[in-house]
Amino acid sequence: MNKKIDIFTKEMELNEEIRDYIDKKISRLYRYLDQIDETRIDLTHAKTTKEETNRFVAQITLRGRGFILRAEECADNIKAALNLVMDKIERQIERYKGKKYRSRAGATPVSELLTEEVPEEPLPLIVRRKKFMLVPMDELEAIEQMNLLGHEDFFIFYNIGTNAINVLYKRRDGSYGIIEPELG
Repeated sequence: MNKKIDIFTKEMELNEEIRDYIDKKISRLYRYLDQIDETRIDLTHAKTTKEETNRFVAQITLRGRGFILRAEECADNIKAALNLVMDKIERQIERYKGKKYRSRAGATPVSELLTEEVPEEPLPLIVRRKKFMLVPMDELEAIEQMNLLGHEDFFIFYNIGTNAINVLYKRRDGSYGIIEPELG
């Protein structure tokens, strides 16, 4: 494989057995979707979780031209977590490919669709639209505002340091993350 695969671990060692297991599993993904340019795998051992069944966390992120697919799963051992996250990312790949290639060759001609009674899936409905003023602030101010407003999941702000709109979010471990959007 000549694709870029990054493996990051936290609170655990990456041994050769796990690396080989990951390589074997990842090679299957490239058969399903060959446009994958970059694969990132994050493996974590959370010693502080209440449930022993959720101590190992495996997260996989696939990047390619025009798409990012991400999945995360927890289990009582790292191989089980990897198996669960691989199943989840494979379903996401199938869904992505279904949307992308639905109107490509091999699809049912329009004339046949008109004669068949196919129940339509309802389109997602936007039930609320909100507008608000973005005040320029730094990241620490954004964290403070997020907490003051009682927003538990995310907070959108204009980052004065980067001169861009960012999304601040709270992670499961209580730390914060920032999403810096880029046009693709």
